[in-house]
Amino acid sequence: MRIKSQKDFFSGLLYAVIGISFAIGATNYTIGDGARMGPGYFPIMVGTLLAVIGAFVMFQALVVETPDGDKIGSWAWRPLVMVIIANFAFGILLGGVPTFGIPAMGLIVAIYVMIILAALAGTEFKLVEVLILATILAAGSYFAFVKGLNLQFQVWPTFISG
Repeated sequence: MRIKSQKDFFSGLLYAVIGISFAIGATNYTIGDGARMGPGYFPIMVGTLLAVIGAFVMFQALVVETPDGDKIGSWAWRPLVMVIIANFAFGILLGGVPTFGIPAMGLIVAIYVMIILAALAGTEFKLVEVLILATILAAGSYFAFVKGLNLQFQVWPTFISG
């Protein structure tokens, strides 16, 4: 059987592998049943659903004809690297790294830096739009996690909050 859409086939394969991995990993926990769910119930259900979706997408990629075969293009290295760097920067700025003398800068600064770095991954960078997005996400995160859920972590850098 010939693959008619490489993008869909390998996307479905990725979904199926991740779903099966989660479902297998969740078997280490108590599963329970629908009425008394254990900690492994939800991951098994989500993993199974993800694997089924992946199998369906792979099947469609083998059956549905596409004009050019939807070939897989080259790797988009810049977005991949910038998004990974943005996530590392968020973690480092949120908690700091005392070993290297990097202080914790808090939630707000970490979100702004993460959003700016992640926006650099795209082809267009508009600073005003990025700052508006960062402000909305920082405010939403503050109200959801600090005010709503009462989570205790640093919001501002120590030189601001004391």
